[in-house]
Amino acid sequence: MMLARVPFAKSAQDFWRFEQAGRKLAELHINYESAEPWRDVNLIETPLSPGTIKDMHAVEKMRIKDLNGEKVIIYNENITIANIPAEAWHYVVNGKSALEWIVERYQNSVDKDSGLRNDANAWGREHDNPRYILDLIEKIITVSVETVKILDSLPEIGVEAEE
Repeated sequence: MMLARVPFAKSAQDFWRFEQAGRKLAELHINYESAEPWRDVNLIETPLSPGTIKDMHAVEKMRIKDLNGEKVIIYNENITIANIPAEAWHYVVNGKSALEWIVERYQNSVDKDSGLRNDANAWGREHDNPRYILDLIEKIITVSVETVKILDSLPEIGVEAEE
């Protein structure tokens, strides 16, 4: 058994920068639901046909698509989310960006063994907030961009401690 090899900050000042960054990241990630929505996204909305009875903000299965060199989220047949900053796609955990995780998880599905239906829109309907998933995406864009800014501002780490 070996002790973890923890790199050292190059100086006490750098250590405190890491400490402050950790606090900011914890605050940002713990309180992601109260983050300010990213307002610079462009919601491309296709109006519903007259007489259509459907929730404009309901999702079935979102997709990520490259549109003219820009990644967009096809939210549903009526809404496409565009003008997502590239930095939002750079915050990656376990090989996926936070946005990719949401797109993958927030979809309707039926369990093949039990036949139980998972309705991604249920929570929003139950809380009288049909825009919940759309608002969440806008908040996660903010959290992702701010996370990348914080991580990019960190100083370099020193060499690993010797045993």
